[in-house]
Amino acid sequence: MNCIIIDDEPLAIDILIEYCSKLDFIEIVGTFTNPLNAISIIKEKKVDLIFCDIEMPQISGIDFISLLDNKPLVIFTTAYSQYAVEGFELNAVDYLVKPIPHHRFIKSVFRAKELLTKTVQPIPIEGNVFSSTGETSESKKFIFVKAEYESIKLNLDDIEYVQGLKDYLKIHIVNTNKTVLTLMNFKELLDKLPSNQFLRVHKSFVVNVNFIKTVQRNRIIINDIRIPIGESHKAEFFSILGL
Repeated sequence: MNCIIIDDEPLAIDILIEYCSKLDFIEIVGTFTNPLNAISIIKEKKVDLIFCDIEMPQISGIDFISLLDNKPLVIFTTAYSQYAVEGFELNAVDYLVKPIPHHRFIKSVFRAKELLTKTVQPIPIEGNVFSSTGETSESKKFIFVKAEYESIKLNLDDIEYVQGLKDYLKIHIVNTNKTVLTLMNFKELLDKLPSNQFLRVHKSFVVNVNFIKTVQRNRIIINDIRIPIGESHKAEFFSILGL
């Protein structure tokens, strides 16, 4: 796995070089203190992974990565934690806060290796995906959503509710603490979901009616989570449920 390191602090570069030297599947093909100097090697060589700082004097790491047409996998490294959402929006593999613990570095790199393998050898998706009309059948009980560099299969009966958070959606999975973050918007997601099972109840929420425990005047209870019912969705929601 060919990688480059971009950081305006030479010491930070040295630490990443040391970490990488202990893994036989990583080859460093370049290090740069100015991100703009890395453009030519990204274009000329096969770069699989970029370790990129965010706060740099010439251009921020986020702005630099967003300029690239064919983006390699990216692990952001920074002393500041407030950029995590922006890093996610660029489909970053991970976001490491300095000083970077070795075990977090290892976890991120192996995640990148796994994603690279899946990118090189994609698994074909069969036809059992809901159509854009939201129609369902016994043989079609799942969807795929894009998260980071992969498409994740989600069983419809495992989705409790979906929460909108700015530019992405947070899909809550039943009986786990697991959530899936995707840059899809509500319209794109609802086109994949059967309309008899998933209802928009608020500008920020879609719910699986099978998990509704209690319906109150202005809210729904799902697994002890209180979900508001928006005024513009209230009439349709109560009508569909026959309430």
